[in-house]
Amino acid sequence: IDKQSIMKIDDVFILEERGILYISGDDKDAFLQNLISNDIKKVNDSNSCFASLLTPQGKYLFEFIITKHKKGYFLECEKKIIDALFLKLNSYKFRSKIELLNLSNEFVVAVLSREKFLTLDKSKDIAGYTTKFRQDPIYLDPRHKNLGARLITNLEKLHLSLKLLKLKSTNIDQYYSISSEIGIPQINTDKLQNNLFGIECNLNELNGIDFKKGCYVGQENTARIKLKDKLSKRLFPVEVIDGDLNKEKIINCDNSELGKVLINNKYPFAVIKFKDKKFKFDKIYKCGDASIKIKKPSWFK
Repeated sequence: IDKQSIMKIDDVFILEERGILYISGDDKDAFLQNLISNDIKKVNDSNSCFASLLTPQGKYLFEFIITKHKKGYFLECEKKIIDALFLKLNSYKFRSKIELLNLSNEFVVAVLSREKFLTLDKSKDIAGYTTKFRQDPIYLDPRHKNLGARLITNLEKLHLSLKLLKLKSTNIDQYYSISSEIGIPQINTDKLQNNLFGIECNLNELNGIDFKKGCYVGQENTARIKLKDKLSKRLFPVEVIDGDLNKEKIINCDNSELGKVLINNKYPFAVIKFKDKKFKFDKIYKCGDASIKIKKPSWFK
């Protein structure tokens, strides 16, 4: 079975691991535009976008989905990193007229299938396409359409919205295994911080970088790696065949280092030297006492 298509039309996944920041104020657009890897002008009532905040050297720090809400934007990210993201954005604030709020205790993210989303009025089969359901933003995941649609709603409205959509709550592991199969990490993303370049996290393939926009934090190195075709490592999902990934992080092939496991939870990810002549997807590698395979996401050509 192709795990990517397991999401059934009436499934809903309540993502309690996700948090919501809200940014508003006169300078919100200019503020975000100077910081993030994507173009804030893409975000409007009918489109949401995936973006990241990098270090000045272009290393990965935070990733989030930006959705328009009232007079500001929701930044939806892993809840585990939300306090650090809040502090980081505040550190760039200076005299900017912006207000940041952490609304993670009031709002929740629910994921429904792409098929269900397409039954809604005014929906379109376009990644990032955004509409409203009971005044709440609902959008097809801007990273990959097979991740389904996301509804950001107030906790008090959640139950009735799911009832009206005739959805039934489904085991969250199913959603995260679909995400892993597609090659998108969403849990323990803090383990990626400062450990690889944003472009090595496949931000480009997942619609998270705009190479035409002006300056943003980390832009120079990101553009250089792309222009000079210097991309030699990438983040890929890992399948553990046997053994334990926790002890050793280095992936070896013929006594040379092929990569390193960065996320070693239930849905592991490793940064791999994918241009190495010895590297092949689905070949079995050793990582400490574990035997693993590197999975090839559908978007990787």
